[in-house]
Amino acid sequence: MDSLRRLLCLTLLLPLFAGCASRGIPLPLEAGESPAARAILQASAQAHGLTAWQRLADVSVSYEGEWYGLVSRLQPTLVDAAFRQGSEERLLPGTSPVIAQHHRGPGGEKQVRRTSDNVLVSYNGQAADDEEVLAAAALVADGYRLFLTGPFYFLDGNTHLEQLGSETIDGRVCDVLLVVRQPGHGLSAEDRYLLYIDREQRWLRRVRFTMEGLASTQGAVAEVDFFDHRLIDGIVWPTRFYERLKKPIPNLPVHNWRLTGLDVNRGMQPGDLTDAGFIGRAAAPARSLARD
Repeated sequence: MDSLRRLLCLTLLLPLFAGCASRGIPLPLEAGESPAARAILQASAQAHGLTAWQRLADVSVSYEGEWYGLVSRLQPTLVDAAFRQGSEERLLPGTSPVIAQHHRGPGGEKQVRRTSDNVLVSYNGQAADDEEVLAAAALVADGYRLFLTGPFYFLDGNTHLEQLGSETIDGRVCDVLLVVRQPGHGLSAEDRYLLYIDREQRWLRRVRFTMEGLASTQGAVAEVDFFDHRLIDGIVWPTRFYERLKKPIPNLPVHNWRLTGLDVNRGMQPGDLTDAGFIGRAAAPARSLARD
């Protein structure tokens, strides 16, 4: 009977895993960077407000969101649903970015401070030293910087950039770029990304990515769609985000969240983003988008 049940489960799961390779991210076809791909990426950055971005010193944002139940059970450490329901986050971009996150949920408060070579995490004021927790926090922090900053994230630091043709998303023809980065996001040595750039507006509509920075997500591929873009302080920001898994379970809903607050150039310093929380010019909540 147990063998019959296992066979039945395998039969039911096979359609989910069929074609997983086609839902992943291909390996590069050629070495280096394609000038045509660079031109598309640069045009996207310009369309998103590159001039204003280059004057940016700091960003304050807030989010609210909902997790889908199955992924919370499959990846409890990464999702951390008891703490990651809403957040205040601060970003200092530049050559050595710093991102800090203050998450909240029914379990209490979680603080993360991520730099290029370190990640610190605390739960309700108690420092965490579990390697899986730290790796998951680094993956999330870098991912949220990627989602917020879009094409700006990929302007440098790539080891490979090429165009892979086009794809239509929600009726919009998008040029597809393949990017390889070493290191990747989180604690990964390398990650691959597909960028889907609207051919007409040149906005980034979707990013698909590997997640090699956490042992439990190695080999997986996810993607995030961007919606409801708004021009704020000279930059076009997405304000609604939807994440789904592409591999190994195609199109499994993961996370639906929205940007609820944003302001820039407060004059924050790295010292304002402490292990215990935000102080100084980082302390005030992000400006509510409902006021605009």
